[in-house]
Amino acid sequence: MEHQKNFDREQPKEFVEKLIKLNRTAKVVKGGRRFSFSALTVVGDQKGRVGFGFGKANDVTEAIRKSIDKAKRNLVNVPIKNGTIPHDIIGNYKSSSVLLKPACSGTGIIAGGPVRAVLEAAGATDVLAKSLGSNTSVNVVRATFDAVCNLMDARTIAKNRGKSLKDLWG
Repeated sequence: MEHQKNFDREQPKEFVEKLIKLNRTAKVVKGGRRFSFSALTVVGDQKGRVGFGFGKANDVTEAIRKSIDKAKRNLVNVPIKNGTIPHDIIGNYKSSSVLLKPACSGTGIIAGGPVRAVLEAAGATDVLAKSLGSNTSVNVVRATFDAVCNLMDARTIAKNRGKSLKDLWG
């Protein structure tokens, strides 16, 4: 059993973990204020898999740990080719919208905080992004995930149109 614990510690990190937002809330009780924390994190393997999690607890480290655990359970695949996404897309969640556009190599990730964290964790290197509407971190991340989940790779598009990849790209 002891050997197993050491193995877990020595295991290399397969996921990149990014803390997007840490929020402190106060509940006023008879003895004063009682603080609790909420954490929004994104994890990704930088090879096309990314997930986000939201955790709440009475101390910071526990909230972050919970959010990372939830993020690892909610991984989605992003079709990234040559460091960019296959096509333009707009993702919506409540009043937040996120516009993602593919970019040529060397452009870098041009995006604001939460969107940038998601795209970097996914492994994209060249994407243009614009956050529209509400800029609440949680909703922007959910809108980004809505966009990322609805991306289609070239094979899927070709199959749906009944064409080969060669016909599609010319």
